[in-house]
Amino acid sequence: MTPHSLPPARPAPIPTAGLPSWAHLLIARLHFYIGLLVGPFLFIAALSGVLYALTPQIEDRVYRHILYTPSRGEARPLADQITAARAVVGPEATVGAVRPAPEPGTTTRVMFAGPDMGPSEHRAIFIDPVTAQVQGDLGVYGTSGVLPVRAWLDLLHRELHLGDVGRLYSELAASWLWVAALGGLLLWAARRRPGARHGATGRLRRWHATLGVWALLGLMFFSATGLTWSQYAGGNIGVLRKQFGWGTPGVSTALAGDAPTAHDEHAHHQGHGAVVSREGYVTAEQFDRVLASARAEGISAGKVEIRPPASAGRAWTVTEIDRSWPTRVDAVAVDPRSLAVTDRIRFEDFPLAAKLTRWGIDAHMGALFGLPNQIVLIAFGSALLVMVTWGYIMWWRRRPAPSTPRLIEALRRVPPIPLAALATGAVLLGFFLPLMGVTLLGFILVDAAIAWRHREARTGRAVANDASRPG
Repeated sequence: MTPHSLPPARPAPIPTAGLPSWAHLLIARLHFYIGLLVGPFLFIAALSGVLYALTPQIEDRVYRHILYTPSRGEARPLADQITAARAVVGPEATVGAVRPAPEPGTTTRVMFAGPDMGPSEHRAIFIDPVTAQVQGDLGVYGTSGVLPVRAWLDLLHRELHLGDVGRLYSELAASWLWVAALGGLLLWAARRRPGARHGATGRLRRWHATLGVWALLGLMFFSATGLTWSQYAGGNIGVLRKQFGWGTPGVSTALAGDAPTAHDEHAHHQGHGAVVSREGYVTAEQFDRVLASARAEGISAGKVEIRPPASAGRAWTVTEIDRSWPTRVDAVAVDPRSLAVTDRIRFEDFPLAAKLTRWGIDAHMGALFGLPNQIVLIAFGSALLVMVTWGYIMWWRRRPAPSTPRLIEALRRVPPIPLAALATGAVLLGFFLPLMGVTLLGFILVDAAIAWRHREARTGRAVANDASRPG
């Protein structure tokens, strides 16, 4: 046998920490493909997430002249503040919500909707509650009425400003992040066993793996909470929560004699609330009376939002919007005729799953524990950025040779029973996390194409070598 016809050398076996060799090979190859092909999406999600975590300080600096006021003293009635805001926007716009100044030195936010605005957009007029003077005029976005800087970074993080198509990137990153993290943990455990060989890039690999272990819980948290916002997996999670009664309860705005309606968690996105309406069913003075009724019923948080009904004959709502710890999101519905509270929800009565969802989302946004929450998010996000960067450096230094066992080969080595279990799990995960299923199939096809290309190249070289030998 000539040197050219020798079979390619296989890499030295690596201790597998109790894992079968086929399992270690499969995990290593899948981890490689996640890092190589999903890594850019993970990097963008981590970078934009770190920037988003900094938005409270950025907004405080950029919008300080709008959010704060030097005035001190007794606040004017909300009716006066709404009238002042109305003078800015004109008679055609309608008020979707009012957020009274939460504490002295802050401004009231009157949020208007109009025919030229999107379903999640409002025009916010900021009013000095003591003087009823206009402090600012800004567009705000989403259920929490975020300001322009945060809204821009939020859309960058969720969808790259590409709409529904852009949301696929963040869902892809969240779908694979937990797999990469757990797979990396198993590989780290394998290489810690006595006799493990690390190769030329062993030091960088050890740093990559050790940092991944320290960041494991944070990465798993990012993945789980990120999936709740996603387009396809998030819809499946919503169906699951509804099926088991884990949904977030909502206050009913139905009044006596009205047919009850199901709560729509996204109804407040629609932007059809009205104030001083041409139909006359909402007046500015009602905001003060409705708020007083809610306060008497125990809505005591400084941060509250008052929403008039979307149509006549429905109740108003007053909702606590303090997402810090302890979470205060109680809500009441108030009959505008009698000012009686017709329905109430308390956070303490939420199902445990709904509480965990609320806390998880708020922690993901950096709101639950304030500055410490932000620091933790930035630390974990930065760790993910570093690990992705190190992963590409390792790949560049040791790009896989044709002899490296591939995903297809790893699957061939799996015994029948584990292979059936893996196939069943992949189908179930692919159904629940559709983007994971599609990209897993893509990994296999890419791997098969590379293996075929290398096989054809070896065959061509062998033919050329045979042809060049003396007869």
